[in-house]
Amino acid sequence: MVLRGAVVVLLAVLLGACSNAQRQPAPEASLTPRDKKLLANAPYKKVLPPEMYQRSIVDYAGTEKPGTIVVDTDKKFLYLVESDGKAIRYGVTVGEEGLAFKGEAKVGRKAEWPTWTPTPEIKQRLAGIPNFVGPGPHNPMGARALYLFQGNKDTLFRIHGTNQPEYIGQAISSGCIRMLNEDVIDLYTRVPQGANVVVL
Repeated sequence: MVLRGAVVVLLAVLLGACSNAQRQPAPEASLTPRDKKLLANAPYKKVLPPEMYQRSIVDYAGTEKPGTIVVDTDKKFLYLVESDGKAIRYGVTVGEEGLAFKGEAKVGRKAEWPTWTPTPEIKQRLAGIPNFVGPGPHNPMGARALYLFQGNKDTLFRIHGTNQPEYIGQAISSGCIRMLNEDVIDLYTRVPQGANVVVL
């Protein structure tokens, strides 16, 4: 009987934690006229991720300071820590096993509609990759990029948008953290250069 009571209490706690997630649609205010134009004509299928990976405000019990980005690669979530025990939680695509960055870094640079120059390692691993891709919704970097640095050194890992929204919640990237374009635009407007990033 005691065991059954403990199970009921545990289920109530878990369900209560789920009910504290408040869905947050990406605000139109964070989209520039250029963003709206490019995203309206995006050459990929517009797909929403499963509900658990859609942007939400959640309770957060970590010890990081407000403004810190925390990436949980196991659960495929990125948290932007806020005050009062809350965080904005975004669903992400993470790197395949052995390719993902883990550790601490800072946002060393930010870019709107970045270009993409694949590394030699990516070109060796994936056939048919071009040497350079210009900015736009066709670009794998998507609408925004946050470049992760350790000291003055570029780690070559990024938090960026995607032209493959169907993979949010999976581990298929070459190591970078991918977000829905609308979500990475929202994150970009909230996070200054120099912000701390913790990738678990």
